[in-house]
Amino acid sequence: MRFWNTMAKRRNMAIRRIIASTSFRIVTLFASLFILGGMVMTVMSGLYSQSAMRQQLHREVENEAHETFADAGAADVHHLLPVVQGLIEHEPGFHYLLQDPGQAIVAGNMLHLRPVPGERWLAWSHRLPRETNRNIVYGTGYILDDGGYYFVGMDASPLTHLQHALWATIFWEIAGSGLIGMAGGLFLSSLILKWIETISRTARSIMQGDMSRRIPLRGTDDELDHLSESLNAMLDQNEFLIASLKQVSNDIAHDMRRPLARMRQNLERAILTHAPSDPMYEQVECAIGELDAALEIFSSLLKLAQLESGAWKDEMEPLDPARLLGSVLEPYRSVMEDHGQHLLGEIMPTCPAIIGHPVLLRQAFSNLIENAIRHTPGQTTITASIKSSRLSTK
Repeated sequence: MRFWNTMAKRRNMAIRRIIASTSFRIVTLFASLFILGGMVMTVMSGLYSQSAMRQQLHREVENEAHETFADAGAADVHHLLPVVQGLIEHEPGFHYLLQDPGQAIVAGNMLHLRPVPGERWLAWSHRLPRETNRNIVYGTGYILDDGGYYFVGMDASPLTHLQHALWATIFWEIAGSGLIGMAGGLFLSSLILKWIETISRTARSIMQGDMSRRIPLRGTDDELDHLSESLNAMLDQNEFLIASLKQVSNDIAHDMRRPLARMRQNLERAILTHAPSDPMYEQVECAIGELDAALEIFSSLLKLAQLESGAWKDEMEPLDPARLLGSVLEPYRSVMEDHGQHLLGEIMPTCPAIIGHPVLLRQAFSNLIENAIRHTPGQTTITASIKSSRLSTK
């Protein structure tokens, strides 16, 4: 049960991440515009079809009315009565109503209507018999010469069916296009996010020191592959520049050590020719100290270059940081007492072992303590502690 809950949480997190992505918003916007365009085209096509069908109904009703008046020979109730009675028997697709000047029904298959001329849309309840269907009737009414009223119409169910089909088409178009757009957005966003995650993993590997890591190409030769190639070319250039800079630093440190070492030897020979009370003796001794500091800097640069190149990787070994720090602190206690300072060590006896280079770590500890001695006044308590494999100097 816990496994399935974990899988469901991961899936929900992945979906939320995709939905929050820029690519998903772009695809969703495109799908919305696509749906809107499809709706506009569907509505325009439906309205055009309705207009054409309405015109067709109007023409058929007008033709039927004109034929009725032509057969009657006059536009009055007396002449129209036999014609309408014959049409009711032989034209079942039309609806007729003939009323006298008193609005009494003379002939027809419809109920009473108010004598309103022109186009009319009538509810199903005006038809006879009412039980046949409930479709509306479209027709045209005429005021006769003797004051009577004549209406001819036909079933408008094809038009209503077309309207219902139009709304159903719009609904299913929105639903189908929305689902397709959502699925497409999730799919495309997942592809882009996978590519972005690949770039992120490559960047993290490079930040951790693996300068040879590159973004893998998908082989599609598209814009994403072109961007990956450009990024890889940039990483190649950066790796080359960093390697060149390291090499230059290494060469400078290596080449400068020799003249500085010879200069120190000359100064040591020169100091032997002067007595300790001679002012020149003190100046030469100070110059030797400065040269020692410069040589230490160049040695540190060489050590860093060797460490970054992996030359000392085989010399790494498990170390007890508490014991290592304790061995470094002891020689400095007398030096700090001469400066009026007090050294306090807070070393966790159960500190876990680490993997490291003993010489470099000892030098790092020594540098921290020497900086603390050099940059703090007298009567200062300097505390060196190791907790959870972390060194802090106060």
